[in-house]
Amino acid sequence: MISANNVTYRVGKKALFEDVNIKFTEGNCYGLIGANGAGKSTFLKILSGELDTTNGDIAITPGQRLSVLEQDHFKYDAYPVMDVVIMGNERLYQIMKEKEAIYAKEYFTDEDGIRASELEAEFAEMDGWEAESSAASLLNGLGIDTSLHYSEMKDLSGNEKVKTLLAKALFGNPDILLLDEPTNHLDLDAIAWLEEFLINFENTVIVVSHDRYFLNKVCTHTADIDYGKIQLYAGNYDFWYESSQLLIKQMKEANKKKEEKIKELQEFISRFSANASKSKQATSRKRALEKIELEEIKPSSRKYPYIDFRPNREIGNEILTVEGISKTINGEKVLNNLSFIVGHDDKIAFVGSNELAKTTLFQILMGEMEPDEGTYKWGITTSQAYFPKDNTAEFDNDYTIADWLTGYSEIKDATYVRGFLGRMLFAGDDGVKKVKVLSGGEKVRCLLSKMMISGANCLILDEPTNHLDMESITALNNGLIKFPGVALFACHDHQFVQTTANRIMEILPDGSLIDKITTYDDYLANDEMARKRTVYTKQVEEGEN
Repeated sequence: MISANNVTYRVGKKALFEDVNIKFTEGNCYGLIGANGAGKSTFLKILSGELDTTNGDIAITPGQRLSVLEQDHFKYDAYPVMDVVIMGNERLYQIMKEKEAIYAKEYFTDEDGIRASELEAEFAEMDGWEAESSAASLLNGLGIDTSLHYSEMKDLSGNEKVKTLLAKALFGNPDILLLDEPTNHLDLDAIAWLEEFLINFENTVIVVSHDRYFLNKVCTHTADIDYGKIQLYAGNYDFWYESSQLLIKQMKEANKKKEEKIKELQEFISRFSANASKSKQATSRKRALEKIELEEIKPSSRKYPYIDFRPNREIGNEILTVEGISKTINGEKVLNNLSFIVGHDDKIAFVGSNELAKTTLFQILMGEMEPDEGTYKWGITTSQAYFPKDNTAEFDNDYTIADWLTGYSEIKDATYVRGFLGRMLFAGDDGVKKVKVLSGGEKVRCLLSKMMISGANCLILDEPTNHLDMESITALNNGLIKFPGVALFACHDHQFVQTTANRIMEILPDGSLIDKITTYDDYLANDEMARKRTVYTKQVEEGEN
């Protein structure tokens, strides 16, 4: 168990948390939610001991081991992947290294033999002989190929490093597991594996995530941060949302009844206070009126942007035709003879573990990269807006936010442009901020403003939910559902894909394409059945042989 006892944390004079009391118990998974800036990551750092409290303390059951998903992707570049994962159990790793140092000695003393014996006993007690196979199982489950298990971390891609650090956090069955955005940069297969891992995990988990589907799958409880307090709810994210909305509704209804009672008492007092025969009753009513207190209903600190893509032109029947597109990058064929036709009602989710393939296809369709083979053609009624996965070039300038967006607007009126910024929660002096100093989430909101102001009827979005808080993801999700044009997108948010897409295209590891007109959940269900059939067929064939 881990608990916060009267915890206050101040940044300068501002209290981010004040007198927080909460217990996280064994066998439960807690989703820690709240608006951007509410302090979710800060609270995890307080729980882990990385940050000290201003007042109060954190208590952990004696002898329990706490594990944290680290965010520094370059910290372990000098170490082999396998070593990094086993470092998740610090004591076990220390034993392994001390054993290796003793056995590597040219002269082995009696003291060395005694020490080695002690270490071997502790090593066996900690299931040390199973450490590498357990680490390999975690890496394989997250999609790290066996050929990379003994490579150095510096040779891994960014996504592979993220997965390795996640395996490190999960390694060795920690008693308390703290995960800050564990699904970021994971492909959908890895997310599905992590969901099953956490569902079956028997100890304490506290997780911060913007993935609503993920929280609904794994969480038994929800801890909501708002106004420096943490309110605990039994149930997953959807249960929290319904409960919180119901609570506000009940408080409003109770206040309404109280207001009606107050009005009734005030009217009685006003009518009969001067009437001698009714004066006692009026005085009694006045006392009753003084005792009625309205509940203070604070509006949530959460803010939802208003995302509404309105095409300037209605889209025709000919949208996009792709014929035989292939592309090789650094010797790898990421796109292999792709052909498809996009219809005017299509909202297509591109899925699959090869992130580079999806980004490459989008860049080709936007004219930023030439295919090695094949062609594509946009219909004459179409106009495109693009959300790139890497937006660095967009903001490498000295423009203010308002000037940057004005450059993409046909209407140069400042009030018109600021209207789009206002919808994306940029208010007042925000417009004069330099784009180069914006946070990741602010840059995403700027790009979405650019897409809205373009009036395009075809949207291409490459991982648009990265860096967004849950409120912004919900707003974008709803905006795409309502969008009357065509959308092609890649996204790791399961609920986003399920509720938006009516067609699924999976780019396979060999660069080829599976194209299905279906929902995402149905696609996954059919894909799982196909995998089971493949395994069964293989088992039958092996039995016959």
